[in-house]
Amino acid sequence: MRGIMPNLEETYDIAIVGAGHAGCEAALASARLGLNTIIFTISIDSIALMPCNPNIGGSSKGHLVREVDALGGEMGKNIDKTFLQSKMLNESKGPAVHSLRAQADKQEYTKEMRKILENTDNLTIKQAEVTELIVEDGKITGVKTYSNAIYHCQAVVLATGTYLKARCIYGDVSNETGPNGLQAANYLTDSLKNHGIEIQRFKTGTPARVDKRSIDFSKMEEQIGDQKIVPFSFSTDPESVQKDQVSCWLTYTNQETHRIIRENLDRSPLFSGVIEGTGPRYCPSIEDKVVKFADKDRHHVFIEPEGLYTNEMYLGGMSSSLPEDVQVAMYRTVPGLEHVKIVRNAYAIEYDCICPGQLKPTLEFKAIEGLFSSGQFNGSSGYEEAAAQGLVAGINAALKVLGKEPIILDRSQAYIGVLIDDLVTKENHEPYRMMTSRAEYRLLLRQDNADLRLSEIGYQVGLVPEETYKKVKEKEKQIEEEIKRLNKTVVGASESISNLLKQYGSTPLKTGTTLAELIRRPELDYKKIKEIDKDRKPLPEDIITQVDINIKYEGYIKRQLKQVEQFKKLENKKLSVDFDYNMVENLRKEARQKLNFYKPLSIGQASRISGVSPADISVLLIYLEQLRYRKE
Repeated sequence: MRGIMPNLEETYDIAIVGAGHAGCEAALASARLGLNTIIFTISIDSIALMPCNPNIGGSSKGHLVREVDALGGEMGKNIDKTFLQSKMLNESKGPAVHSLRAQADKQEYTKEMRKILENTDNLTIKQAEVTELIVEDGKITGVKTYSNAIYHCQAVVLATGTYLKARCIYGDVSNETGPNGLQAANYLTDSLKNHGIEIQRFKTGTPARVDKRSIDFSKMEEQIGDQKIVPFSFSTDPESVQKDQVSCWLTYTNQETHRIIRENLDRSPLFSGVIEGTGPRYCPSIEDKVVKFADKDRHHVFIEPEGLYTNEMYLGGMSSSLPEDVQVAMYRTVPGLEHVKIVRNAYAIEYDCICPGQLKPTLEFKAIEGLFSSGQFNGSSGYEEAAAQGLVAGINAALKVLGKEPIILDRSQAYIGVLIDDLVTKENHEPYRMMTSRAEYRLLLRQDNADLRLSEIGYQVGLVPEETYKKVKEKEKQIEEEIKRLNKTVVGASESISNLLKQYGSTPLKTGTTLAELIRRPELDYKKIKEIDKDRKPLPEDIITQVDINIKYEGYIKRQLKQVEQFKKLENKKLSVDFDYNMVENLRKEARQKLNFYKPLSIGQASRISGVSPADISVLLIYLEQLRYRKE
């Protein structure tokens, strides 16, 4: 009789499952912190793949990329190397909602990120499908692959994206594949369920890709990039990103488009019940839009290049899972797309992800020690949301192995804090998308000051080099000194000042005032008052921006800082994860159940749990106060 065949066994500190945007950041963070790390991917050619939209950033998502960069992540640096067009969005509005968005060359983006991973010390890339978790006494001890190879480790980060039991669907065609026809991961779900992890089904989708040569751009509005390009990464030299940009285009659907969609809704798997998963509310398919916004005559369609290497164009705003023949008919009603040729059909994709409430704010599973989770597997959507979670999960996995305290960013520190708090505290029954409106303190959490807010944390963790950190501290000092100088410098009603005020339609001075007061006027700013500011020294653009914003919005910023103080009071009232809420007699039954399930770390977190009312929080605070009194 032959003996049992031996299998490969290897040992690492940390294993990362998946090499999308979350997996890349997690692996780089872990390896850069000195941990021996292995990252698994179903295909090495799909590292940092962009299976959907060919861009990075956008409203609130640009904030996340900048925060990832400030903490020592890679996404911002990578898009700066590989973008085709860059735009600062919402410039007509206040600085809180300014957000950077860049079109990416998909292939270049993947190539560059792969290059970074392949050349990072302590990091091993392995093409293999992880099929099982190895858990002993409630603690992760390794993973097993399809070939039965065993990889022992002390922590695992799941970053499986949309691959678990993935199914691509359009019309009555259903394909058991991951995005872009890549292999699905069909086994890991069962292992997770066997270990008590609750799983749900979500759906997302993507529009068709079409042949550029079959588009009539003369019927569309050209969308060009910014004249002066602002890089995503604080470490990128702004001069290095000033380059010729590729145009995008805007067109619209019309009544004919909507008629074709309505007449074929019975053939849409979205409406026929073929698709079980819940789709994203804020990134709906064109069928969804036509049904939910029946009063709208038209919807935006953005025509975006996939890269310089190809003629494929992405039809932003027209995701669909309608049958192939309907897709062709529908797209050809759009101005400029009358003769369009589809290269890749639009499709919906269903996949497994975790039910809410199973993660700690560190992104570690409550049920399995050492198992962390990130990205779309956590129920979010978007490359940027994934990268932010991957970075935090990778950092915390590394810190756990090193025996150090984890990092938890709260809602007053970063959009990343808002994102993770929402994912671990709220019941998300659809793919979660970041939006500026979700952040309570968005005037403080601007994209332009992410380095000032977060570099210190990145430096303390060990991902931000000392030189970078020193530059940030120097920048901080220069901003403070310049604001102080402008508040002290008094000017009178001289002729030159009167002329300047007249030029910008500003009220003339009757008495002396400070330069800071002039900057506060809506029609003036730091640059406009240059000729009357005799002691001014040349300053870099990013410092000027901070000086301007801090002076102009001083009153609002102070108000928000006071709100943060109140917020911190509740966040600092810590709760034990072992606390049994059934002991609190006057709590409502629903509140007890929810609190026992979510195990919040603070009163602040408890107050954000759905089903826990302000009255419940008052009862809890009184109980804790009585408990403290008894102990004393």
